[in-house]
Amino acid sequence: MEFLSRLESIEEKYEELSRQMGDPALVGDPDRYRHAAKCFAELEKIVLKYREYVSIRSQIQDAEVLLKDEEMRTVAREEIESLQARRDKLIADLRFLLLPKDPNDEKNVILEIRAGAGGEEASLFAAELFRMYNRYAEGRNWQVEVLSMSNATLGGIKEVIALINGARVYSRL
Repeated sequence: MEFLSRLESIEEKYEELSRQMGDPALVGDPDRYRHAAKCFAELEKIVLKYREYVSIRSQIQDAEVLLKDEEMRTVAREEIESLQARRDKLIADLRFLLLPKDPNDEKNVILEIRAGAGGEEASLFAAELFRMYNRYAEGRNWQVEVLSMSNATLGGIKEVIALINGARVYSRL
């Protein structure tokens, strides 16, 4: 399967990066080290899922051997069904992880919220909306920097412009 061969090559690249990360020459070059560390972190999630898949596949093969034993047949069938369900879920997860990344995923976002027609209610809604985005950003450990804000009466916001930076901000927002 092309899918499995691609995962094997990703695992090999991951192992190579793991060896390189310990190389003093790489550690001495901050730019190369940062690039290698970033690649390593991106591949780690895929490799861990792939290794889990390989383990499940091996467990299925071991359980299939038990099908020959009459006393263990029922237990083995249940175990195989359970493992096959986990395997299928892992395959779906791996296929998702192998999808190409959007080059904009790592970019930051400028959020602009303006109160529309509706007077004070619109400005209160704009304030609530900004608080919602702010809390969402806090939950993801993103930084929110207010570039411009125009307050309304009663605690509302006429307009707010904020810069949001952090990991994968663009892809989430």
